[in-house]
Order: sequence, then C-alpha cells, then structure tokens
Amino acid sequence: MLGLRPPPTAAAEYTLGSPRHPDVRVRVHWPTAQRPTPAETGGLPVLIYFYGGAWTLAGIDWLGWDRLFRERAVDAGVIVIAVDYSHAPEVQFPAQPEQGWTVLEWAHGAARELGGDLDRLAIGGASSGGNLAAAVALMNRDRHQRPIRLQLLEAPALDLTLGHVDAGGVNKAIPDVILRQMAARLVTQYLGTGRGLRRHPYASPMLARSHAGLPPAVVWTAELDPLRGDGEAYVTTLTRAGVPAVGVRMIGQTHTSGGLRSVVPAAEHLHRDVVSTCVPSTHRRWTIRIRCAPRTTGYEPA
Repeated sequence: MLGLRPPPTAAAEYTLGSPRHPDVRVRVHWPTAQRPTPAETGGLPVLIYFYGGAWTLAGIDWLGWDRLFRERAVDAGVIVIAVDYSHAPEVQFPAQPEQGWTVLEWAHGAARELGGDLDRLAIGGASSGGNLAAAVALMNRDRHQRPIRLQLLEAPALDLTLGHVDAGGVNKAIPDVILRQMAARLVTQYLGTGRGLRRHPYASPMLARSHAGLPPAVVWTAELDPLRGDGEAYVTTLTRAGVPAVGVRMIGQTHTSGGLRSVVPAAEHLHRDVVSTCVPSTHRRWTIRIRCAPRTTGYEPA
C-alpha cells in the first residue's frame, strides 16, 4: 500500500566489537547493483546513518528503513553505512553512542577498502538516530577529531531533559502533560531512572558546554512534531557557536510522515532535499545546498 520497493544495491554486513558494550552490526550499501572496486569508485562520499525508533525498536532490517538507506545511496551516489545499534531498555546509555563511535572509527579505517573517500565522510540520523548522530559528532570532536564534513539530522531528539519540547503544533486535544509523560517514559527506558544523565552531552547534545568545532549541519523538522523545538533550537545553538547550520521546517508534516514518499508529496521533497545536500561538489568536499528537482511521483500541484 505504501509502495515500499527498495532499489537493488550491493550490500555487505559487518559485526564490530564495541569495548565494554554489545557488538554492533552494520550494513554497507553501495549505489550500484554490484559492489564496485575501490579503483572503480574513485572514492565515493560515505554517510553513516542511525535509524529512528525511540531507542527501543526498528532496525536496519525494517523494510522502511532498508528502503531509505538504499534510495539515499542510489539517488545521492554515496556509500551508506546503516548502524544497527542496541535497543533500550535491555541495553541502556552510553552503549548506543559508544557503538556509534565504534562505527565511526571503523568507517574511518575501512573507507578506502569500501571505495569511500576519507575526506567526504558524513553522519546522520532521524529522531533517536539523530540524537546518536549528534552525540557521535561531539564524541569525535572531544576524542580524535576525525574529518566529519556534514551532519544530517531529521526530526532529532537533542535535549532529553525535555526542555525544548514544543507541543504547540500538535493536536490541541492532547494535553501537553500527556506528551511529556510519554516522552519521559522513553527517556527513562534509554537512560535509566537517574536524572543526572539527562544533561550529559552525549545524551543531550543540545546541552553540551560548547558546540564549537562541530561539523556543518542541516536539520529538518516537522511542524506537527513536539521535537521541532529541539531541532530548530539546535540550529540556533550551532550558528551561535560559529558552525554553519541550516534548518528546514516541513509545514503540515508529522514526526514520521517524512518516510512516506509514495503517499505524502512533502516526503518526496524531503528526500530530494537530503539527496541534494549529500551530492558532493566538484571540489571533492561536502557542500550544504538545497535544490528543486522535477517531480517523479505523479503528483501534480493543486
């Protein structure tokens, strides 16, 4: 019904050991049906991506996410590394960002073998995955400063104290307190009952003492999403820290409608925005740009 037809891409799986935390599985997608040799690619951009699922569900095997990884790889012409991080509450923070750090370190070392370009490595994610992507970007700055050129954050959760939750665009019939209780339950599953971790920068990247030195970022938010306040405040925070950042609010959209390309025209536009942002420039570096492209879904303007 939703028209989920993933394009064929060459793919390979790897299981990586994460010190003191569970192993993490990754699936690498190439933008071609057959895996190319490093010589054939000439060094493709690499996007490490964390799926969304409130830290508790979904995964790289879910059809919707698998389709997204493949479509992004094919349409942008990049290598996508999909991260299958552990789920809460069985596994809790800091395992998930540490697994993400493990993947970043592995990708940095394996990029050339995969046919990728070390100088064009990006990191991204949606919702809880956006939280992990932003956390790993902070960890990278604090630890090894690998060359991450871009952050792609879609409807990210960035302040787990819930200080930036914005219920203004959601159905007025739902009391704000109900939304906050639901969000707090998810945060507790991920972080545990102690409240101190909610302000840890790798749990709440928004609350880091400094955001200087982070990679440029593009953040997409949805009007009808309580997390829109997180993403939009983060753009302001990064800009004030001297980090190039762009925010795009999708009017009339919900937290999850961005994945429904075949039935929601705005989701098709979001996909093209992301793909256009990922397309490498002729100077062999990541560039932040958003462009329009012809419609291919059959939808016509009203």
